[in-house]
Amino acid sequence: MDERKMGTVQTQFAELVWRHEPIGSGELVKLCEREWGWKKPTTYTVLRKLCERGIFQNENSVVTARITREEYYAAQGERLVEDAFDGSLPAFVAAFTARKALSAEEVAALREMIDAYGKES
Repeated sequence: MDERKMGTVQTQFAELVWRHEPIGSGELVKLCEREWGWKKPTTYTVLRKLCERGIFQNENSVVTARITREEYYAAQGERLVEDAFDGSLPAFVAAFTARKALSAEEVAALREMIDAYGKES
């Protein structure tokens, strides 16, 4: 199992931390109590698990991210492509666009990314 994969509750917690970091652990406890009615031990349990997975760190009672939100979701996307489409990005795009049409803006943005990548290679 991927050590950085999060469940629904952990993902909601991570989103909260990413929005407010750096945040004191005491303030995080108060925020979780306001948002979800959590008690202090629940907040610290979820935080500890995500720190063990290398997503956050809690140093001197200040919680910060070890990986950004964008880095986390990019890694999850890479794993999806690898696991479900044998690592084939074109196969993923074909499956995605078979169910959801791309707007002209999205097509243009993709072309721009591909062109920029081609120039870098």
